Amino acid sequence: MNLSALAERYGTPLVAIDLDAFGTAIERCSAACAPYDVEVSYAGKALLLVEIARFVAERGLGLDVCSLGELLAAERAGFPRERITLHGCGKSDEELRAAADGRVGRVVVDGIEELERLGRIASGGAPVNVLLRLNPGIEAHTHAFVRTGGEDTKFGISPKDESTARAMLRDAKALRFRGLHAHVGSQIYEPGAYVAVAEALIQASARFARDGLGVDEVVVGGGFGVTTHPDRPNERIDFPATIESLARAARAAAARVRLPVPKIGIEPGRMLIGAAGTTIYRVCAVKRQARRTFVVVDGGLYENPRPALYGAYHHAIAVSRPNLDLQEVTLCGRSCENDELGRAMLPRALGDGDLVAMTVTGAYTYSMAGNYNRFARPAVVGVERGEERLLARRESLEDVLRNDVTQSAGT
Repeated sequence: MNLSALAERYGTPLVAIDLDAFGTAIERCSAACAPYDVEVSYAGKALLLVEIARFVAERGLGLDVCSLGELLAAERAGFPRERITLHGCGKSDEELRAAADGRVGRVVVDGIEELERLGRIASGGAPVNVLLRLNPGIEAHTHAFVRTGGEDTKFGISPKDESTARAMLRDAKALRFRGLHAHVGSQIYEPGAYVAVAEALIQASARFARDGLGVDEVVVGGGFGVTTHPDRPNERIDFPATIESLARAARAAAARVRLPVPKIGIEPGRMLIGAAGTTIYRVCAVKRQARRTFVVVDGGLYENPRPALYGAYHHAIAVSRPNLDLQEVTLCGRSCENDELGRAMLPRALGDGDLVAMTVTGAYTYSMAGNYNRFARPAVVGVERGEERLLARRESLEDVLRNDVTQSAGT
């Protein structure tokens, strides 16, 4: 992608998605999963625009949504409803009603209260397909803020509540139990975490089977780690080997408990679209302070909160200058906070108006962006086979203020 040309045409900050790279990542994932009949659903929370949903649908994947907003994006893309899964640890009645109305293929139920509400809302209609999200107590080595498994997390049904959930599912006429789900976190590079989840869910399947609840599918989650720095060789996961290991582990575990091998499912998001994204910034100022040199760009906390939130790293390079005579700088946004985007090695000659790009920003940047300081969210442009197209327009200031209510004087 010609980043300078894109910045000139669409302005900065700008999120550029290499759709060829996104498509290649999907193909490689599908190829690794096909020999083991592993089902792949794209985790829409990573980045879900209408055209992204359409792109995923055309490639045969399922789609995970976590809100009515994400569901509406999928519907506007014409995504097949039977391939949509509704997630979330605090679903509203409106979201559960959407599931009961058949707008999704299945629901991953995250708690006892939710299970009761869904059964009540769906009563009298067609049965709703349900996966039960368990918390098997497995922790993966990752940042605490993106850990979704283990004993200290809000996600999933705890072991002490599992028997209650089984009893409720036996009695719920409006719910059709399909299987079990677990997810241990994000940016995981340990294949053993997925093997452990697969084995734990098969063991749980035996308990459900004893209560007359057959398990057709177990979903071991997503969170497969991606490389964020070119010089970090340990920041990689051998995905094909991981899929092979978890599939073998599931087969062996099913044999031990004398159950048919259920279908295995995974939910990658960042792994598929993360590296396809690049964010382009324009330098506003270079400040050589007493201890550090700060490079202030026109983005920051409002359009990519992850570095400030939990120290997420994105490798930065200069776009408009040769990457020579480098110095360590602190890359910052212009929000009224410290707003550090991270340390970077950038040219000493970098100055006002130059372009800087941060890599691996396809996931959890635009989808987490907001309007802090009343900044407008950036545009998103896709590039495929050399052709570019706008995926999301840049917000105008009118967009930013659209929900403000103006009272007339004296009222």
